[in-house]
Amino acid sequence: MTPKAKTKSKARTAAKAPKVSRKSSAMKSKHTLTAEDLYDFSIVAEAAISPDEKRVAYTVETINAEHKRYFTCIHIHDLENQSCRQYTFGEVNDRNLSWSPDGKTLAFVSTRDKKTAIYLISPDGGSERKLLELDGSFGQLQWFPDGKRLLFSFTKSDSFDEKDEKKKKEAPLFRHVTRFFYRLDGAGYLPNSPTGVWTVNTADSSAKQISRGKLNHEAVTLSPDGKKVYFIACDKKDVDRYSAFSDIFVFPASGGKIKKLKSPVGPKMALALSPDGKTLAFLGHDDIDDGWGVTNTHIWLMPSAGSTTAKNIIAKFDRHATDQTIGDIGDASFSGALKFSADGKRIYFVGSDTGNTHLFYATRSGDMPTRVTEKPMHIKAFSLNGKTRTAAVVMSNLKNTPELYTLPAQYHGDENIQRCTGVNADTLAKINLGRTTEKWFKSFDGTRIQGWLTLPPNFNANKRYPAILNVHGGPRAQYGNTFFHEMNYLAAKGYVVFYTNPRGGNGRGETFAAAICGGWGDLDYKDVMAATDYLSDLKFVNQNKLGITGGSYGGYMTNWVIGHNNRFKAAVTQRSVVDLFSFVGSSDIGFELYREFDGQPWENPENYRKCSPITYLGKNVKTPVLIIHSEQDLRCHIEQAEQMFVKLKWLGKTVEMVRFPEEPHGLSRHGRPDRRVARLHWISKWFDKYLK
Repeated sequence: MTPKAKTKSKARTAAKAPKVSRKSSAMKSKHTLTAEDLYDFSIVAEAAISPDEKRVAYTVETINAEHKRYFTCIHIHDLENQSCRQYTFGEVNDRNLSWSPDGKTLAFVSTRDKKTAIYLISPDGGSERKLLELDGSFGQLQWFPDGKRLLFSFTKSDSFDEKDEKKKKEAPLFRHVTRFFYRLDGAGYLPNSPTGVWTVNTADSSAKQISRGKLNHEAVTLSPDGKKVYFIACDKKDVDRYSAFSDIFVFPASGGKIKKLKSPVGPKMALALSPDGKTLAFLGHDDIDDGWGVTNTHIWLMPSAGSTTAKNIIAKFDRHATDQTIGDIGDASFSGALKFSADGKRIYFVGSDTGNTHLFYATRSGDMPTRVTEKPMHIKAFSLNGKTRTAAVVMSNLKNTPELYTLPAQYHGDENIQRCTGVNADTLAKINLGRTTEKWFKSFDGTRIQGWLTLPPNFNANKRYPAILNVHGGPRAQYGNTFFHEMNYLAAKGYVVFYTNPRGGNGRGETFAAAICGGWGDLDYKDVMAATDYLSDLKFVNQNKLGITGGSYGGYMTNWVIGHNNRFKAAVTQRSVVDLFSFVGSSDIGFELYREFDGQPWENPENYRKCSPITYLGKNVKTPVLIIHSEQDLRCHIEQAEQMFVKLKWLGKTVEMVRFPEEPHGLSRHGRPDRRVARLHWISKWFDKYLK
């Protein structure tokens, strides 16, 4: 395809990623970060290293302001001459990159002209070829060893067999609901068909479904010899009630009888097979009473034949073997991946540790895993291939948006990390960012809490600035060493911004995460107020001009805070929870809240009432509140915002609500670009009104 004139992506042919010297440009030639600068940021989203480890294919997401949309194209970085080149162009969305075994073809999934298909392209250049178009959602692509077929998971849309194009666009006459989990935030109503397994011939495009039955095939993985297919599923009759009871299954790649393997009870994800095909690895844990993400997700190994049960090989590692770091440049993943080394002795993964997401590897011995990377960073994705000597990673830090890097896979340290791209180098060179530094402080009981302080550009220590405290969502997540447009934007508006990791979040171990189980609004609230004390005690902060904001669980905590004290002169609560009773029935995953509160609301009504912020939003509330919510938020339904607005408005409090049509829970991370910008303007206007 030829490049479209309106597309922001451009081919990069520089020998190396541009190095930006912040001191080389006069400060007056730079500008402070604006909400609209979001349009100029590109994102390296996915990476796949070739079998010979000489090239890395990666995707770059850009924003088209005119069309109010995101587009994602494929680029390839040559590790030998350190050059980058763009391979696909136009108003497309390319993803799920997969190299053929001989490295001569790159397969990918793309949405073009509102239709989704598998495409093939030569890494030496040329046009892409459409291989297979189906009406539904494609999973990760995997090549058979002979390079003649591809394996993939696929979920049919409800209109898959419908020939009438008009009817495909119409809403159904009705929806018959028989399950708890029938919708998903960001995806809408889930298809009736389970996810199956398909193959497609790369020569003639002939395709067929090789799985059978009603199981939902997840984490589909092909054996190294191409003869077996492994997947994860729950075969319980009431699958949603027993979602933690997943198992591993296997069947012939030619199709046939499905066999359940012997494995520990508990949730599972991310399968991987050793190069000899004899060992199966997966991510998971064996705590079926887990408090909504408390128990560490670890690496388990078992024989691929299922002859004996699995063993947790990183049991001493008190961290999640997944990415739990959140930001707003690219979607939050909360997911993990596994990859064996070529000799089968090491298993690579990302782990979340004290505000960082690092690359690790574990050995079969069961010792503590080895951390490959050292400096503060957020690794969002990684790729290994061939002899697994080189790892390709997508990494961000406090000063840089996600970029492509490579490093020796066994190296312990950061000296040999090679930056391959600089997709935002020119944009960042024009912006005068405030300084962000990591801070530690003590809570009421001496517990050390981690946070980050972002100062306004051209900071003057002799001035006293208004300040904003930002509380993260989850609660099982962490703020960390990653680039945050929103924090830098608020700092550019003249605020000292402080964002922290109170108890209940991830990154500090199971005890830290479990501290709030059954008692939201206790230790987490005290940690938030300790952060408030730390912030207000800074000599350059005006303690009479403090604001608070947060989204999702951070919105919950914002609601809780203003119901319990009046220290903040303004609050912005976003996509929040205010009433745990109605949350259980209105959220896509609300029915699982019982894991956190030892029962459903009708079984434990007093605790649900005690832990619901709306209980305390009465005449005592003095803080002016702006409520921001998305109308298609299925995680924290907009009825939560409506309840809060009506109660505070009826009580005569200062409250306003801003609703964003069509948007899901993740508006701030990947909503329509102009709405993301509008959201930032509303936040800053509200704080300007009451803090300046």
